[in-house]
Amino acid sequence: MQRHHGRTGAKRTGRWRVAIVAGIVVLVAAAAAAVFAFRGGSDTPGLKVADQGNRHIASATSAHEPYNSDPPTSGPHLGYIAPWGVHTRPISPELQVHNLEDGGVLVQYNCDCPDVANKLADIVRRYDRFVILAPYPAMKPRIALTAWTRIDTMDEVDEKRITRFIEAYRGVDHHPAR
Repeated sequence: MQRHHGRTGAKRTGRWRVAIVAGIVVLVAAAAAAVFAFRGGSDTPGLKVADQGNRHIASATSAHEPYNSDPPTSGPHLGYIAPWGVHTRPISPELQVHNLEDGGVLVQYNCDCPDVANKLADIVRRYDRFVILAPYPAMKPRIALTAWTRIDTMDEVDEKRITRFIEAYRGVDHHPAR
């Protein structure tokens, strides 16, 4: 009677381990590719706006170059941020920009429209940080979404589109590497 020393079983177990590890590597790579495609790929939400830098200014009335979008998406800004959440008064452009630099998304509206404001507030309240809702009567579009160097505008509340924009850019810090 010939005895088996378990080498065949050990080889099978080793092959299974290699196969499992390879499968995990493939899944992680696929997940990373999906995140890249969603956050950094060509199908990112909103329009790209040229980066105007992140220079700090002393006050909202300090002279500075004009913003290249309205509402702004980058450029000169104050050295502090507005509180995250729902606001009932407009936030100065110079304050908005610092929130964007810190990974914020602003949802703003230009209408006397409590129904729109309430729908937008319901969306914004889902996030404890990095999202602001505020009126912005100076802008042309009815609703604007802004993130660092990104903007999207619409006339009606599109919950799916707004959520996609927020999820794509919320929490992405834009301070230069130190």
